[in-house]
Amino acid sequence: MSTIEKVLEEVLENTTVLNYNEIVLFNDDVNTFDHVIATLIRVCKHSAEQAEQCALLVHYKGKCTVKTGVLDELKPQCTQLLEAGLSAEIT
Repeated sequence: MSTIEKVLEEVLENTTVLNYNEIVLFNDDVNTFDHVIATLIRVCKHSAEQAEQCALLVHYKGKCTVKTGVLDELKPQCTQLLEAGLSAEIT
């Protein structure tokens, strides 16, 4: 085994693979832009600009990934979005 192969093998052994999930927010005809933006700021810790951009994407595209991370961190955030009346799911 060459030196490069040994180094690559060590890197692969020491690399942690994280399985990231996403919270996807869906469009609805109920919630206002202001409510969606305020909820994204509060729950997902978005900046005002980021929350506004997500709200616009949801409105025009029908859905938008609003948060990416490990499942254990996303579950409570998705629950809070649902409790706020938004349509969201973890994928």
